[in-house]
Amino acid sequence: MTTQWHEVSGAPNMSGLYTKAATRRKVTGTTLPTVGLRQSLQVDQQRLAAYRKVCGFVDNGLLPPTYPHVMAFALQMQLLTDRDFPFPLLGLVHLSNRIRVLRPMGGVGQVRASVNVENLNAHPKGAVFSLVTRLDDQLGPLWEAESEMLCKGVQLDGALVEPEEQERPALTEVAHWSAPADIGRQYAKVSGDYNPIHLSGISARLFGFPTAIAHGLWNKARTLAALDDHLPEANLEIDVTFKKPVRLPSEVTLLASAAGSSGHLRLVGAGELEHMAGSWRPVA
Repeated sequence: MTTQWHEVSGAPNMSGLYTKAATRRKVTGTTLPTVGLRQSLQVDQQRLAAYRKVCGFVDNGLLPPTYPHVMAFALQMQLLTDRDFPFPLLGLVHLSNRIRVLRPMGGVGQVRASVNVENLNAHPKGAVFSLVTRLDDQLGPLWEAESEMLCKGVQLDGALVEPEEQERPALTEVAHWSAPADIGRQYAKVSGDYNPIHLSGISARLFGFPTAIAHGLWNKARTLAALDDHLPEANLEIDVTFKKPVRLPSEVTLLASAAGSSGHLRLVGAGELEHMAGSWRPVA
């Protein structure tokens, strides 16, 4: 599929995008749009500092590996609420996330962000697709990510995509932290992601959750902050699969391999409940 790129200028009306997301609840098709969005963006140092605080990153002069998702969030919202996108945004399930840090992200000012969707496939619970986000600076490709998203109940022709089995290597405890009841609201303020399943028990119950749950990308960000001295600064691919949600409030424990160019990680809760599993390695 060839992507047709549309240039975006100016900040979007986020309240308008959230209204579109809240009022659109039906599947309108089974074909992904071929249009992608691009925009020049500037790093907001105040917002970056607030993000570091909420996610536990130290200020080492580098953009956190997960921060480009925050920079491109408005573009992602524009794409996923466009009338040509066939699935309702609210109700999409974030199954996995792969980030590639291609070069050290120090001294980053202005970047060019791009987002598109691709790889629509059948899944045992519906249909899955990839939300692809990339950042380039004046030297070229800097960072890229793929988020695998599930839309439940959609019927597609073709072979089913079965989840891959994760390796189960021996890991040691690296960190333990609390996910407080208000972490969804804290993360929403720094990321712009006000999905109601993360904000409060009342809003989460409207979508079938007994309590609010932590953002998957906050879980990943908090994990990478704890693994700061384990991971290379660049030529790094970090792949995680989201398992059971982290209900708020919760206590979680991070298990990981020894520091190095590659390794594995698991985020677990009480009773060894697995919330997230993944690995890191050099970019292929």
